[in-house]
Amino acid sequence: MQVPPLEELRRRHSVKWRAYPGDVLPLFVAEMDYPVAEPVRAAIVERVAASDLGYAYAPGRIGEAFAGFAARRWDWKPDPASVRTTTDVSVAIVETLRRAIRPGDGVVITPPVYPPFFDLVPEAGGVVVPVPLLAGPDGWELDVDGIERALTAGARGVLLANPHNPTGMLSGRLAELAEVAARHGAVVVSDEIHAPLVHSTATFTPFLSVSDAARAVGVTVTSASKAWNIAGTKCALMVAASDATLALLDGMWAEVTFRTSMLGLHASIAAFEEGEPWLDEAITEIEASSARLASLLAERLPAVRFRPPHAGYLAWLDFRDADGWGSDPAERALAAGVALNPGPAFGPQGLGHARLNLACSAEVLTEAVDRLVRS
Repeated sequence: MQVPPLEELRRRHSVKWRAYPGDVLPLFVAEMDYPVAEPVRAAIVERVAASDLGYAYAPGRIGEAFAGFAARRWDWKPDPASVRTTTDVSVAIVETLRRAIRPGDGVVITPPVYPPFFDLVPEAGGVVVPVPLLAGPDGWELDVDGIERALTAGARGVLLANPHNPTGMLSGRLAELAEVAARHGAVVVSDEIHAPLVHSTATFTPFLSVSDAARAVGVTVTSASKAWNIAGTKCALMVAASDATLALLDGMWAEVTFRTSMLGLHASIAAFEEGEPWLDEAITEIEASSARLASLLAERLPAVRFRPPHAGYLAWLDFRDADGWGSDPAERALAAGVALNPGPAFGPQGLGHARLNLACSAEVLTEAVDRLVRS
């Protein structure tokens, strides 16, 4: 996959290329530098050429498109009739929690975790209950016992990142989590936006596929936006697998679905139906970039620890053993001309860490590490 040169990328208008001065390498926000997949491009151009830019008739056939993709990639067969749409995954999370919990209920999150989770829970009327990941020599894992303690104490929801952001973890304890949630009458909202980007050496397990308990308590929220780099087109999915959770989705205000973008809906259908060759090529590029970063750090910044992710294109970097990087290494990185996501934004467990975007060219990644070395 040919990544456009920097001078071309800098003509883009997304936040990645507008938030910092032109001499900064932007490796922060989860947006890829790769060119748009041709089927997605064609679907958008076709709607524009037809002057078809009105309100989307959602969900249309996106349920069938997503179900086919899920069956091919993960051997999961969600019911297309149980798929609903909205504008983005953050809205999907908020509106699902708003229906599933009462004001003031606790909702478990698993830091270090995607920073907006800390805001989306209170936006939905809940209270954040952090249950940090367990970190071991073989990687991270959910603290299911800690989650059960939180639910026993009164929390009524779990907001799950599956795959996990920023670590790229794929949990092996989803069935246990489902049983715990079912025992306590809690809902699990599983954010699976990075799931299509699972690496070739790993296997993704959709939460709703693990057990009857998971199907009873879970709602999956997802999108084509991360995997095909189309966040600006605005379309996300909410998937139910039981009568109760489908009633929860159908009890939302009509405007939740009405916010779905026409361009996002058709771009997403094209991605799920025709975009797998492009996706496979992107994953190959990401895996190569991850291996390149591991090699560069081992050679030039060996004190910085990096455990390659099993999914996605985000690298979680541990600077705690590196001299002079402090609690927020992104500050020193930015002074060196590299924009990273500040680790503390992911929760206290992110102190001394930073998140780096791997979906860039080899030249940009190498230059970014060189700048960090020279800082």
